[in-house]
Amino acid sequence: MGPAAALVGAAFLSALLILLLKPLLIRYALARPNARSSHKIPTPQGGGIAVLGASLLMSILFFRIGESTQLLVLGTAALGLAFVGAVDDIRPLPPLLRLLLQTIAVTAVILVSGVRILPNWVPLQAEQTFLVLGGVWFVNLVNFMDGLDWITVAEMVPITAFIALLPLLVPLPTSWTIMAAVVCGALLGFAPFNRPVARLFLGDVGSLPIGLLVGWMLLELAGTGALVAAILLPLYYLMDATITLFRRLAKGERVWEAHRSHFYQRATDNGFSVMSVVAHVFVLNLALAALAAVTLVWPSSVVQGAALLAGFGLVGLVLRRFSHSRMTAPVEVSR
Repeated sequence: MGPAAALVGAAFLSALLILLLKPLLIRYALARPNARSSHKIPTPQGGGIAVLGASLLMSILFFRIGESTQLLVLGTAALGLAFVGAVDDIRPLPPLLRLLLQTIAVTAVILVSGVRILPNWVPLQAEQTFLVLGGVWFVNLVNFMDGLDWITVAEMVPITAFIALLPLLVPLPTSWTIMAAVVCGALLGFAPFNRPVARLFLGDVGSLPIGLLVGWMLLELAGTGALVAAILLPLYYLMDATITLFRRLAKGERVWEAHRSHFYQRATDNGFSVMSVVAHVFVLNLALAALAAVTLVWPSSVVQGAALLAGFGLVGLVLRRFSHSRMTAPVEVSR
């Protein structure tokens, strides 16, 4: 069985788990709208339980338990973040405690990976510290950006599908392609339930471990020398979340509190429908994946630089478009 079978199996299992869990989620895990929410009615959250569950269960079918210490640590860390997210979904944790637990999970994955992406003259401890900080930020930005129906699907499906298909371009370990395929499939199984207007949200229980799993895949990709490709694939999320963070810091806002300052949120306030926003994000990610593929096929420094500049330009155009009103009447948006 290959990545295609893993993807289909994970999609089916994810959808099945959602159907089984949804009555419990409706009873115990309703997300009620507030001033910063995009949704208008109480909606169950916790769909990430099914996405992560399907991903890990399908991974066990493809990898023998204990076959890889790295995969064992990765799975354990993802489960740990899912638990943190589940608790936070029900009763918000103190920001510092949440950050500490995330840092422990990311550190475990970084230490066991052994990946180096910086020049050899950079001390190993300094590089690992940098990677931990970057990993914690990536986990959090995936969580921050999960604030609109289908947006995580529109972002993560192209990334994971690209990684699953990478063996068509370059040789990669089976663990990468299978893990990417099962996460992609699990998100596709979740997608019908999250279609605008969503009947189910991922919740922190899903967005945090998804950020960890995808961040690990991108780290491993960067470790092969494909750093530019690893930056291009999640570039929209990186730019939207990072620019928003610095803007909020400059205004002296409490960055750990919920808000509606992200570009995709401002887009809905500016007259874009939810479907229009996620369509922009999805098409943009297809373009970024194409640029990433170009950097793998033609790895010259000129091509790498040109592709990276093109990626920044495309994301900048979308962010600029989201920032301006469409001069239409306000639309009712979902989460």
